[in-house]
Amino acid sequence: MKLKQRQYKVLVVSSQPKFNDSLESLIASRRHFEYEVQTSASSAKRRLLDRDYDIIIINAPLPDEDGVRLAIDRAAGLHTVVLLMVSNEYYGDIFDRVCSHGVYTLPKPLSGQLMLQALDWAEVTCERLGSIEKRSESIENRMQQIKLLNRAKLLLISVQGLSEDQAHHRIEKMAMDRCVSKYVIAEEIIAMNDTGD
Repeated sequence: MKLKQRQYKVLVVSSQPKFNDSLESLIASRRHFEYEVQTSASSAKRRLLDRDYDIIIINAPLPDEDGVRLAIDRAAGLHTVVLLMVSNEYYGDIFDRVCSHGVYTLPKPLSGQLMLQALDWAEVTCERLGSIEKRSESIENRMQQIKLLNRAKLLLISVQGLSEDQAHHRIEKMAMDRCVSKYVIAEEIIAMNDTGD
């Protein structure tokens, strides 16, 4: 098996010591998991103000709420995988409430093997979310670069009376002559000619 390069930050929210101990031994066996335990929704919410987590495991119910709202709220973040563990008798109803929010629901009691598989699924989902985020950032960066080039061309057109083709070629030539990217040239053109309107 390939060595894990990424560290996953895991928050366990559970008020049941026996469950916490058994889950702790499963998580501790994964050296690439850094974890901590909070025993109530309110203490978890306070902790979440200070730190982001890759995976949140909620063992419902909690002493101060059922855990469903916490799961839904945390799953809304693009970077967090939420596993909500509920009693088997409520599984169907709670699954229906949280499924559309992207919360993984697991029925209790569950075996150690099923919990290990759920942790594997959570890792896979973390990797997929990370990949989607990188692609999204790349697309966003590309859009910003296009906007930058268009703004520089517009300035060359309005200030120097060039056509769009001439402005485009001027930026390309300046970039080639100086061995820099078109975006560096565009930034310089904007800085020299933009009046801030």
